[in-house]
Amino acid sequence: MANGLDKPSTLSGLTEDEAKEFHGIFVTSFIIFTAIAVVAHFLVWLWRPWLPGPNGYSALESSVKVAATNLLPFIS
Repeated sequence: MANGLDKPSTLSGLTEDEAKEFHGIFVTSFIIFTAIAVVAHFLVWLWRPWLPGPNGYSALESSVKVAATNLLPFIS
């Protein structure tokens, strides 16, 4: 080795085993984050779709008012 160290000199300073371990943790974390984001987007889509139906958002408002009117007696 040119620098006299036991480790090979790499740009990251990690050995191959350390780099593989970091890569595994990174990929696992990315997959978990992506899965959480997909579930969150699906739940928001169910709550309030960002592409309105044929009657626009007014149909959504009327159905929310009906649901709130029906649920109000159970709350109070």
